[in-house]
Amino acid sequence: MLKLILKLPSEIVYMDANQLLAWAMSTYRDRFAIATSFQAEGMVLLDMALRLDPAVRILTIDTGRLPEATHEMIETVRNLYGARIEVIAPEASEIERMVTLHGVNLFRKEAALRKLCCHVRKVRPMERKIEELDCWAVGLRREQSEERAGAEKIEDAGGKLKLSPLVDWTQAEVESYLSRHNVPRHPLYGLGYRSIGCAPCTRAVLSGEDERAGRWWWESEESKECGLHVTPEGEVRRSLDILLEEIVVQ
Repeated sequence: MLKLILKLPSEIVYMDANQLLAWAMSTYRDRFAIATSFQAEGMVLLDMALRLDPAVRILTIDTGRLPEATHEMIETVRNLYGARIEVIAPEASEIERMVTLHGVNLFRKEAALRKLCCHVRKVRPMERKIEELDCWAVGLRREQSEERAGAEKIEDAGGKLKLSPLVDWTQAEVESYLSRHNVPRHPLYGLGYRSIGCAPCTRAVLSGEDERAGRWWWESEESKECGLHVTPEGEVRRSLDILLEEIVVQ
């Protein structure tokens, strides 16, 4: 376990989601935020946090390829809760270079280009915003996918604290909270979506499929692993790192 985790009060390990949010908000104040894409889990966190403090910071990323229904959801939350939502955008110059080199729908061509698109539109903007924070909370649950099965409630993320207060919640518990508190739901759930991202990379889930099966459905499981590239000097690097060098100006 990393040093940052060891310095935290021992009792936070036993806190439920509401208690953990309350602790984080009182400890980190404006250096804490809820990061959400307004899916069910994010709406649970948002509703909990706003009940504790209507001024809590709420972050979301507008990748430039979101479905219109997500923009509608942002306005619903603003109007219903009176919340101030900080909308994070990718760097326009990076998007311009990426699209010029690889096309607007590069994510369809190969897994490495899809990862590049995600990195430029989502990961890098969030990394820049996190510089303003000491702690943030996300709506990950272990039950969502095999990839998330090992997620921890409290993680050291480069010297900052990343919280997943709902990590051990079931889908039934999420639904129960939303119903009890009359929390608004993303419109695409009504059309069979269970995980919602960018419009061209998300579809409704078919009967019997995993709830994240609608994300990047055209890729095989094998292709979702990030490829490695060996340089002439024998250095092993990810294909994503090679592609990013063309996009990011240091």
